[in-house]
Amino acid sequence: MAFQSPLIAIPKKTTQDVDWTGPIRTIIAQSYGEDPSVYTEECSVLQRCRQDAVRGAGSDQTARDLLYKYFGQLELLELRFAEIKVPFAWNDAFTEKLTTQTSLAFEKASIIHLISSVLSSLAQSPSRSDPEGLKRAYYNTRASAGMLTYINENFLHAPSTDLSREVVHLCIAIMTAQATEIFTEKLVEEKKSPALVSRSANSTAAFYNTALDEMKEFQGKGIFDRNWLYILQIKSKLFASLAQYYKAVADSAAGKHGPALVRFKMADTLAQEASRQSGTFAYTFVSTATPSLPHDAGTSLQEITKAHATVCAEAKDQATKDNDLIYHEVLPSEAALPAIEKLPAAAPITIQEVYGNPDVTKLIGPDIFIRLVPLAVHESASVYSEEKAKLVRAEVERVEISEGEIRAGLEHLGLPGLVSRWRKLAEDDEVDGEREVEISSQVRRLAEEISQAGSIEHSLRQLDGDRERCERELRELSALLDNESRECERMRAKYAPQFTQSPSGSQTANFRSNIASNLSALSSASSSDANLQSILKSIHPNLGLLYSGVGAVENAAAQIAAGKASAPQLDRGVSLLDLDDDVGTKKGLDEKEKEELRKAVADASERLDRLGKIRRERDEVLKDLKEKIQNDDVSSLLLLNRRSSGVEPQLFAAELEKFRPYQGRLAAAVQASASLLQELEMLVLQVEKGKGVKELQRSNKDRSRRVRDWERKLIEAGEGYAEIQAGLSKGLTYYESLGRVLDELKREVKGFVNSRESERNRMVGEIETRQRLGGSPPPASSTTSGARSLEDRLAALFVAPSSSPSYSPMPAPPQPPRQHITSSPLSGYPPPPAQVSTPSFPPPPPPVKPMNPYDLGSLSNLPSAFTFPAPPPTTHNTAQSHPQSTYGSSTYSYPSLPDQQSASPYPPPPTQPPRPSAQTYGSYGSPSQPAAYGGSYPAPPHSQTTYSSPPPSQPSYQPPQSQSQSQSQPIYGQQNYGQSSYAQQPSQQSYAAPSQGGSGYYPAPPNRPSYTSPPPPPQQQQQPQGQSQQYPNYPPPAGSYPSQPPPPLPPSQGQGPGQQGYGYGGYQYR
Repeated sequence: MAFQSPLIAIPKKTTQDVDWTGPIRTIIAQSYGEDPSVYTEECSVLQRCRQDAVRGAGSDQTARDLLYKYFGQLELLELRFAEIKVPFAWNDAFTEKLTTQTSLAFEKASIIHLISSVLSSLAQSPSRSDPEGLKRAYYNTRASAGMLTYINENFLHAPSTDLSREVVHLCIAIMTAQATEIFTEKLVEEKKSPALVSRSANSTAAFYNTALDEMKEFQGKGIFDRNWLYILQIKSKLFASLAQYYKAVADSAAGKHGPALVRFKMADTLAQEASRQSGTFAYTFVSTATPSLPHDAGTSLQEITKAHATVCAEAKDQATKDNDLIYHEVLPSEAALPAIEKLPAAAPITIQEVYGNPDVTKLIGPDIFIRLVPLAVHESASVYSEEKAKLVRAEVERVEISEGEIRAGLEHLGLPGLVSRWRKLAEDDEVDGEREVEISSQVRRLAEEISQAGSIEHSLRQLDGDRERCERELRELSALLDNESRECERMRAKYAPQFTQSPSGSQTANFRSNIASNLSALSSASSSDANLQSILKSIHPNLGLLYSGVGAVENAAAQIAAGKASAPQLDRGVSLLDLDDDVGTKKGLDEKEKEELRKAVADASERLDRLGKIRRERDEVLKDLKEKIQNDDVSSLLLLNRRSSGVEPQLFAAELEKFRPYQGRLAAAVQASASLLQELEMLVLQVEKGKGVKELQRSNKDRSRRVRDWERKLIEAGEGYAEIQAGLSKGLTYYESLGRVLDELKREVKGFVNSRESERNRMVGEIETRQRLGGSPPPASSTTSGARSLEDRLAALFVAPSSSPSYSPMPAPPQPPRQHITSSPLSGYPPPPAQVSTPSFPPPPPPVKPMNPYDLGSLSNLPSAFTFPAPPPTTHNTAQSHPQSTYGSSTYSYPSLPDQQSASPYPPPPTQPPRPSAQTYGSYGSPSQPAAYGGSYPAPPHSQTTYSSPPPSQPSYQPPQSQSQSQSQPIYGQQNYGQSSYAQQPSQQSYAAPSQGGSGYYPAPPNRPSYTSPPPPPQQQQQPQGQSQQYPNYPPPAGSYPSQPPPPLPPSQGQGPGQQGYGYGGYQYR
């Protein structure tokens, strides 16, 4: 055809801009509870998508694609914002009337109508002379009809005329008729059979007649263009003529010349009518007034009808001539002619088919609000995720069980190591006892680490040295405080009552408590150090082997495997008979057994290779299954089916079917691995039935057992080494921190002692100056009885432990006999000597009547019985003497210092007769603090001063001591430190062990009764009537003072259990 039949295009709807952002933000904040600002970009994308689709929409494919995309996003948007209210303003496609609705359905219907209009425009634009253009026109008309059908089926109560059911139905009829027309043109172009063309043309004519009848109902309503009516009329007659023409051609070919001639006449009549109407239409048609029709619609339609009328006239004339001259058939009436059959109508393309096209899906793109998922979809997706998790767990469990069975089976069979041993046996490469022994990686690593770390004996020696140094410093500090207290009391007894320095007992309580607490902590540390030593002793033989390195360990392993180790290193469970059997099996296998063994090695190796491949393939399949399940997301599918109820089980089942191939491959792999494992087990059993192999296998098992037991001992040694290293680290750190604490304590103690010494020297100097100016003689120990009386009263300063509420004072052990000499007034003393450090002691006076032991009247006037010459103040050094003491509450004995173990240049004290029983003195202090005082005076510490003048009037007395006591009680440098240290009360706060990084090592001093100098006693007190005990006078020994103190008193003569003595040696800790 030179001319193309014009097609009708549906007019386009127009719209105005709308705001999506505000309503969407409101719903996100109210319904989803999320921050709307997070979705600002998504709202902007949706806004641009609508503007691109509806503003100035053209009639090309780009406009169609933009509309496809926007409608697809509207569908997804409705799944999340079904209740959204946006004012959509659309103009009617036929009446141009503005309609505004807030429903999202109105927006969707308008977009679909606009898509239908664009598709109808695309159908009329291309040239249908070529097959591709014809095909596109046919598709677009059908798709346009499908879009309109979707509007009629899903949107009721249309608010505008163009969306009403009648108008939409008429548009559908026009699009269907035009699609059938295009199909008829295709049949004519392809020169199909006249019967088929007549049937198609008859269908086209019928559709145009239907549309024409429907359009007549809208006459006078001003909805449709009048030119549409003309087009429908012309085409209905044109295609009716075509149907008759091609049916007449078919009848003529079939020999029915009479009916054919009648149909030619009918076709000619219809063609003439169509030609006449087309001429009128062409004369009145104005293209600008009807944009829905092509600009050449009138001319084209006129030429088409004219040409068809000419063809029909020629065919009628020729048929009439032939019938008159040749056939002479009777012509039937038009009503008697059979009706022409119709072809089925061209089916519209539904909207589901359009959007099911992958190209259209790609045009839509991802969901703009994909991050915003409704709660119902989340719940459904979680249910599906649980289904996927069940599937994965089942497959993983199946694979793990299979892998466990394979590992257990191979380990039980000894594979693949057993195959290597078979190979060596078959090649005579293995001789029992001479093959290389493979030690475990753990033992090898232990040997490397321990050999690189080196020995730990040096660190243990350093630990012992640090402990001894700390203990020595603590005892030196204790002795320093004892010397200061002793010197203070000596000066008090010598210069009383002018000497007013307070006793240092209450002031040094905190120091002594700290010293005792640290000694207790050292005792616990000593136990830990001994534990480390015991661990080292238990593992020393094996540890020495690990020190030697990996080479020595491998050599020792070879000896152990060969049974050449020493007797203690052999496992007691190994039978000597087994060793003899091992020696007898070194002869090897015969040739037949070797050949069978080689074959078994090849079979086992091949099966092991297959088993390894199956395991790798199984793991890869499981990995792929996990990845596919992990990446599987059905949220979009659930979102699309959100409004459908009861589809989730079927949907989940259909989606899980995707993983069925992976499950089948895993099941096949598990079955194949189990079969191979059974074959390997049968092969091993068959090989081990051989006599030679059986004997060699037993020998190898025994050798392996010996090596494993030996390795276990080495591993235990390594664990002990690690434990010792950890203990060393803690111990060295502890002693380092304790050293810092002791340095601080030493500084405080020495500062205290120095300040006390300076104060004491100042007081002594003032007293002696006043005495020289007043003419009074210096105090001297001229009377033994006065000194002894003071000693007895000082011995009563014993406080019972506060932690023992049920404690009752017990009578003190017997005291040695002492001389009681009545003291004379201080004014009777001679002038003080020039040298204070070497005073002259007068001979003791004759004995007098014993004084009352409870008479404290002369305490302030009598010098101490243990009066020592005071050293010069400028040369006094408290650090010269380093007495040792035993820690009373500890059972650990520490070795004495080297300089204190040397022999003393002074002779031992002479033997004295036994002392009579001691007196129990009353309480000293306030009545609210009961304390029992008593006991014996501990011997004074060793003094380095040499006396040139006679000693004071105190006999050098050594109490008797039994041999058993002297053996059971340790003596360090002839000084019992348990009797010369401060007695710590059990109820007082103990000093905690030092810790790293802590603060406040020294706690607050405990609450102790404050001991002050006694008040001046009355001038004279008589001895009670009941007190008749007297002490005999002992003559002073000749010579100098003994250089060493007497040994400690036995329990029967010293202090009783639980008693603490406040004696010449200061406070005593027990």
